[in-house]
Amino acid sequence: MSEELISKKDLLDIAGISYGQLYRWKRKDLIPEEWFIRKSTFTGQETFFPKEKILERINKIQTMKENLSLDELADMFSPNISDLQLEKDDLIKRNIVSIEVMNFYLENDKGVKIFNFPRILEVYILEKLLQSGEINLDEGKMLLQVLKDNAQHIKQKSCELVFTRKLGVSSCLLLLNTEAAHFERGTKVVTTLALMTCMEEIKSKLL
Repeated sequence: MSEELISKKDLLDIAGISYGQLYRWKRKDLIPEEWFIRKSTFTGQETFFPKEKILERINKIQTMKENLSLDELADMFSPNISDLQLEKDDLIKRNIVSIEVMNFYLENDKGVKIFNFPRILEVYILEKLLQSGEINLDEGKMLLQVLKDNAQHIKQKSCELVFTRKLGVSSCLLLLNTEAAHFERGTKVVTTLALMTCMEEIKSKLL
């Protein structure tokens, strides 16, 4: 699962931005520090980026900066929304989660009245993977357990959820700051999900 990289020169050309813009966005925390990857080349040290992530992020910045300040954008891209609390009906109205998936979530986490951001993230990911058909209900229970058991790690900026299957047996993994992961032969990677992307999608629905 190694990511395709793009050089800084090619990125500036494709995105149509300047060196100054790129590093201003970095200083404002619009682009994560860990996306600036230093590698040795035959011409010396060069900076590379995860191609898909950086192009998607720059597209979002360019699309939204007309309506939001850089500080507002930085807040949207930040994974820290510790004060946010919503009721289940608010989440359904804002299309974060469907009624069916919310009911399934509440069956597995009884007594929840108020959803803080970690719980909102849980129901959103559950909704995303169940509605896509990539996981079934039993795997949904496994997903929730993994997210709850590793809640302290999810605040990290580079965190990916991975579902695999082999011989009909499913596994759910949380990868932190990983450039590549390798599994035993015969293992099918069902889906990978960047949690930072999920956080941004939730925030865009809440804005």
